[in-house]
Amino acid sequence: MKSIILAAALSILATSAFATCKSDSADKKLAGAALTAHMKKCESDATAACEKDSADKKLAGAAKTAHMKKCVADAVGN
Repeated sequence: MKSIILAAALSILATSAFATCKSDSADKKLAGAALTAHMKKCESDATAACEKDSADKKLAGAAKTAHMKKCVADAVGN
């Protein structure tokens, strides 16, 4: 049952995660200081959201580190 719920949650996240910080800044045609500020804020917002997700999943240690790295990279668009 848990695997079904996890699969459903991941599919919802995968379909709604197409917008990244990089694509958003490209759509807005940002450059220079505006691009830097947008990327910094977007990355900090992504980090906060990923921290909350890690806490909700009760991750710790290497699992949390791996999750955070992937989550933030996916959100930023690296």
